[in-house]
Amino acid sequence: MRKALALSLVALLLGGCASNPADRDISGTWINQAAIDAASEGGSLREALQAYGPNLEWDVNTRAGQARYTNGFENVEGKLLGEESGAWKVDFYGSSASELKRDGKQLHQVASENEPEQLFDRAQIPVPDGAPIGASFERALYSAYMGGSWKIINGPGEGGTVQFQADGQVSGLPGADRYALCLTGDCASMSIGNDNIWLQLNGQGNTWIFARKGKELELFQAVNTALADEMPQFAPGERKWLLKKQ
Repeated sequence: MRKALALSLVALLLGGCASNPADRDISGTWINQAAIDAASEGGSLREALQAYGPNLEWDVNTRAGQARYTNGFENVEGKLLGEESGAWKVDFYGSSASELKRDGKQLHQVASENEPEQLFDRAQIPVPDGAPIGASFERALYSAYMGGSWKIINGPGEGGTVQFQADGQVSGLPGADRYALCLTGDCASMSIGNDNIWLQLNGQGNTWIFARKGKELELFQAVNTALADEMPQFAPGERKWLLKKQ
């Protein structure tokens, strides 16, 4: 009896030791779920990204000693240095460094002089093989922020149902078969503080300004207020659609 108990304790201790490396492993794709959750409350997408960003996704390969991230505007690759006391340092070839840790089921990016503290969750929605970094965040955001059925309350196709898919397809919205939300970069700089969305049909499209208020989504024509030799500056013009989430 005592021998069996001793063997059980040894097995338990060995099992616990074996599980520790997995608990600290940071390999895989991690997305900024906090920003997605904040946006999904039905407010401004830009404000949510600014509050919980700037980084949207990390892709880490501990075996290869590589780590990279995207903030939606630039993709940055770095060298993953060895683990020390549960922390992994990412060296961006002498220009800067980040520190990553496992915090339970989340990846913790430690605050630095350049960036605030951020938390990331493992990506759950699959993306096609070879998809660029950021695709996991984008699909998760599209699913949470734009997913479901929307009824056209006012505008072309009034009374119909619109569905925005996680892969960027849209159905039921007259004149559009694909869409893309502006996350950051030039498209954000050109929208004068507004959220904007790209709508296209058969490969041809335009920028639209949108405003999300709870279950309501307004889409406005984008009016360029800049001079001909200046970078475009889009302001909301006439409202084209009012959609309501069902």
